[in-house]
Amino acid sequence: MPVSSILHSAGFVRANIPRFLAELGEFLRFRSISSQSRFAVEMESCAAWFAGHLRRIGMDNASVVTTGGHPLVFAEWRNAPGRPTVLIYGHYDVQPPDPPGEWHTPPFEPVVRGDYLFARGATDDKGQLFTHVKAMETWLATTGTLPVNVICLFEGEEETGSKNLHRFLQENRHRLKADMAIVSDTLMPTPDRPTVTYALRGVLGLELEVAGQRNDLHSGHFGGMVHNPLQALCEIIAKLHDPDMQIAVPDFYNRVKNLSIEERHYMKETGPGDAELLENAGAQRGWGEAGYTLYERTTVRPALIVTGISGGYQGEGGKGVIPASARAKIEIRLALQQDPREIERLFRLHISRLTPPTITTNIRTLSRVRPVTIDPAHPLFRAVENAYLRGFGRKPAYWRSGGSIPVVAALQEIGGMPVALMGFGLASACIHAPNESLYLPNFLRGIATSFHLLDELGRVHILHGGNRP
Repeated sequence: MPVSSILHSAGFVRANIPRFLAELGEFLRFRSISSQSRFAVEMESCAAWFAGHLRRIGMDNASVVTTGGHPLVFAEWRNAPGRPTVLIYGHYDVQPPDPPGEWHTPPFEPVVRGDYLFARGATDDKGQLFTHVKAMETWLATTGTLPVNVICLFEGEEETGSKNLHRFLQENRHRLKADMAIVSDTLMPTPDRPTVTYALRGVLGLELEVAGQRNDLHSGHFGGMVHNPLQALCEIIAKLHDPDMQIAVPDFYNRVKNLSIEERHYMKETGPGDAELLENAGAQRGWGEAGYTLYERTTVRPALIVTGISGGYQGEGGKGVIPASARAKIEIRLALQQDPREIERLFRLHISRLTPPTITTNIRTLSRVRPVTIDPAHPLFRAVENAYLRGFGRKPAYWRSGGSIPVVAALQEIGGMPVALMGFGLASACIHAPNESLYLPNFLRGIATSFHLLDELGRVHILHGGNRP
């Protein structure tokens, strides 16, 4: 791209920053909480707004696609014959804002304080996916064209395990055929340290229910004669880790392989240190498997996390009651070689062994996502590195993430395409927690990086097998 065109495009971005932020604010005001059915109408409204926005910036066939759950948003631009096709993925659904009392400002009323924009979804993932939307808008507004063909796929169920995405990808595999995919739903450790993620843990989401007597009981009349389901649940949870802080499910680690000395050294040299991770977590001390750094514990080792417990009286003051049932939500983050279905089978067997005759247990599966790795040697990543160099002033480091993104495995499996995980959010952004934020200087650098990435992909031959449209 000529220097004059680059300067013109940069001027367009600078002139339109207030509008970009206002539009992002509109996007963030939608309470697009996919896990709670009472927000289904708002999910649809958010999808409709987003499809309309993609039409306004010049994308073709921008539409809301119905699924068995929350809708997808689709758009495309295929006016670059002979050029590669890029699939850009993101998700417009967000996590619940709980606990709402810990937010400094209302979670769905975006507020800018200093260099940060605070709102639920600011980083995960509305703010990050918007960098690509604004980069495409800049190309179309300043040149009237894009340097590559683009498919946009933005879903509304990522935070609930992408229940309907796999089927959509299978049924539309020819329409969605692309040479590569770009996903910005990951993080970078510090503002000046761009990062490409090359591995993600898998996840198995479960809900464990413990039931006892038919009804809640008076704790004075019946306390000491029945097994309290809430206590029984806590007793079971206490047996899910052994004294060495490993997961105590038999055969759980059968497929978990140790890293090579070379990779552990690379991770130590390029990844965050223990002090940095504790600072991001707001924690005083670490916890977990002995013999591993905190970075290794959160990326290459599996983890079992209790994410919620409910049962009994939750209101103000006390109530003398023995609850009839209690529930725990559990996430098992999976190491590279582990299969979520096999781990689920082992977990169910373990729970059946731990269940005493005084209660019953039931397990409901909430999500299954395979772990993935990505080959950074693919020629796509030379374009990614150059784009970061142009957008951030330095090439990115490569690191592992402990998170899970369902679409990545699906795109590899169904689409057979390389995926670049380009994170523009900070590790300190409080995603999934109160006071989620987006660091605005990196939002702008993200737009520039995405803009230059499209340019890089349009100028170089990056294909192995030639899946050109």
